[in-house]
Amino acid sequence: MPAQILDGAAMAEKIRQQIAQEVAQRLAEGKPAPGLATVLVGENPASQVYVKSKHKACQQVGIRSMGYELPATASQQEVMDLVKHLNDDPAVNGILVQLPLPSGLDEEKVLGAISIEKDVDGFHPINIGRLAQKGREPLFVPCTPAGCMVLIESVLPDLNGANAVVLGRSNIVGMPVALLLVRANATVTICHSRTRNLKEVCRSADVLVAAVGRAEMVRGDWVKPGAVVIDVGINRVEDATQPRGYRLVGDVAFDEVKEVAGWLTPVPGGVGPMTIAMLLQNTLRAARLSDV
Repeated sequence: MPAQILDGAAMAEKIRQQIAQEVAQRLAEGKPAPGLATVLVGENPASQVYVKSKHKACQQVGIRSMGYELPATASQQEVMDLVKHLNDDPAVNGILVQLPLPSGLDEEKVLGAISIEKDVDGFHPINIGRLAQKGREPLFVPCTPAGCMVLIESVLPDLNGANAVVLGRSNIVGMPVALLLVRANATVTICHSRTRNLKEVCRSADVLVAAVGRAEMVRGDWVKPGAVVIDVGINRVEDATQPRGYRLVGDVAFDEVKEVAGWLTPVPGGVGPMTIAMLLQNTLRAARLSDV
């Protein structure tokens, strides 16, 4: 029996509707609309598309969005000064610095300069540190990992003792989603380029999260029958039959894996929409924190 498709777009739409209602309620109570500031350094086309989509999503739910752009030649100090200015602006509840930054800029210093109360991307070292510690709670959880967990728990609400495998160990997805799975009491294995018997390890997973950035790396015989498979990858593959000359695929060979898995996210339309929904949710949370 083919896998059931985990429709991230439909789930994200429900979350966005709820956020829009809560924002409208804030306004009815005389409170200001939540404000999100984006910082785009350079002219990376993919980053420009991502930022534009985030502004559009904000507009749809009533969140104010403010875009700040710096040239690729901007210095470290110029970027840091902009972040400080946004930290001090009471109209800004959340700050999102679009990654990657141009070469020569220190991403860690920039992310560390964002006020923890405005870190809606969840990448501040303190937020990540709290996520990694038992009994501590981060103010914000990184958006893509948070979206993955909502998708997983929609079909497996009880992860106690489940065997989870995370393919990839990036700071943005792999490591945070592994920490979230540990918090949900799953038994977690993190795989990477040095992992031995990778296929066998993946086949042991009740929950498999693929976030490695390699097109269709996970094949059908890598997946345990009935597993929940979350495909975080977005890769361009040349395809002369497409108007754009390429098509988007994930890290999972969809047609093969759908014949084995119990649940599977599509690409596009799976994790991507959830990431933006979680960003909106974090921005609303930041506004609530500023009310106190």
